[in-house]
Amino acid sequence: MNIGAASTASGVSAKMIRHYEAIGLLRPAARRDNAYRDYADGDVHELRFVRRARKLGFSIDEIAGLLALWRDEERPSRDVRRIAQVHLADLETRIAEMQAMAATLRTLVHACHGDDRPHCPILDDLAAEPPRVARPS
Repeated sequence: MNIGAASTASGVSAKMIRHYEAIGLLRPAARRDNAYRDYADGDVHELRFVRRARKLGFSIDEIAGLLALWRDEERPSRDVRRIAQVHLADLETRIAEMQAMAATLRTLVHACHGDDRPHCPILDDLAAEPPRVARPS
């Protein structure tokens, strides 16, 4: 199938398919006599794998590692699990950071009257000096 059909079947845009091939994440597609890319069902399956991994937030490097493990039928599952555990820990850290940001903003929004007066605790907080962290001697 051509790149448009592979894009439709996989849910990955043609532009991203070309990009993934250019950076070496995916093997280059076979070429027809007219030099057009020719994708097989296995290629579409890999594109779906990449799309799903991207939706789960894996980086390109992590996806490359996961693809290599997926292609290797002799792989130990612990290697796959390790990549997923590291990614999960990173996601949980980012979620906690975002929850803290939301809590701070919630407090600031609540403190702001949002009226015609110029005083705004949100702007005051943004303009405040960051707290200094004491360094051990």
